[in-house]
Amino acid sequence: MTELKRYRSVVADNARWDGFRFRPGDIVISTPPKCGTTWTQMLCALLIFEDGNLPGPLTEISPWLDMQTHALADVVATLDAQHHRRFIKTHTPLDGLPFDERVTYLCVGRDPRDVSVSWDHHVANFNSDSFITARAAAVGLEDLEGLTLPEPPPDDPVERFWQWADADPDPFNITTLASLLQHLATFWDRRDEDNIALFHYGDLLADLPGQVRRLGAELAIDVTDERVAEIVAAAEFDRMKENAAALAPETDVKLWLDDQAFFHKGTSGQWRDLLDDADVERYEKRVAGLAPPDLAAWAHTGWLGVSSDAR
Repeated sequence: MTELKRYRSVVADNARWDGFRFRPGDIVISTPPKCGTTWTQMLCALLIFEDGNLPGPLTEISPWLDMQTHALADVVATLDAQHHRRFIKTHTPLDGLPFDERVTYLCVGRDPRDVSVSWDHHVANFNSDSFITARAAAVGLEDLEGLTLPEPPPDDPVERFWQWADADPDPFNITTLASLLQHLATFWDRRDEDNIALFHYGDLLADLPGQVRRLGAELAIDVTDERVAEIVAAAEFDRMKENAAALAPETDVKLWLDDQAFFHKGTSGQWRDLLDDADVERYEKRVAGLAPPDLAAWAHTGWLGVSSDAR
């Protein structure tokens, strides 16, 4: 059995997957942060609960197993008690997850430049006091002495972008360009395996009905055209933002200053207001040093923008 790579931060620890008992049909949603995780969870929920009525907040139905705001025993007990098909959230790359052929592993990519902009808003809305309180109650704070905390972000947004883009790969910091591309690479390199599927934020924006059908096929869930239309309506950005209290992650521990602000804009191309031509050229050179051309192309455009040879 291949030893799993360790991914550990102040927020999450993939060692919490050790010994987890999968069931046939389980779904693991493994995405880099700010790539459409909650959107994908919602689509899975709407496919699994065919009447569209979720039996509770999304963060409880589809918990983030690695997240250290709840005791692991409580998260596992919640999952063990579920009778529906389980779909579990994680930001751990595939090489840090236990692999089971009975499980479907979903990964979602997004233009990394948009990820950076979205991450900026994410950090500004993060309630650090509530996080520390929840973490202390769940796992304690004694281990923080052994962890390297991220550097304080610069005041200038362009400088923040380059701090994110130029950071070295680090399994203890999954919020950088290098970490994002490395996460995607763990799936890209195994994309031909039957129980691994890659989706892209840009494709979801461009053709949500088509992507719902594709997701249904990957999960072996039959879905009618009428149901696709219902799912699309329920998963539209404005609708999810309106239901933020039930759909945003970790709302039970008040992780956000504003639950609705968790759903910021739900668009692509916001980075164009941040980077000039020289920045773009510098960024493209950085990406070329981190990812092969086929992965880099897909990461920025999705399946709808790459050649069929890469699929």
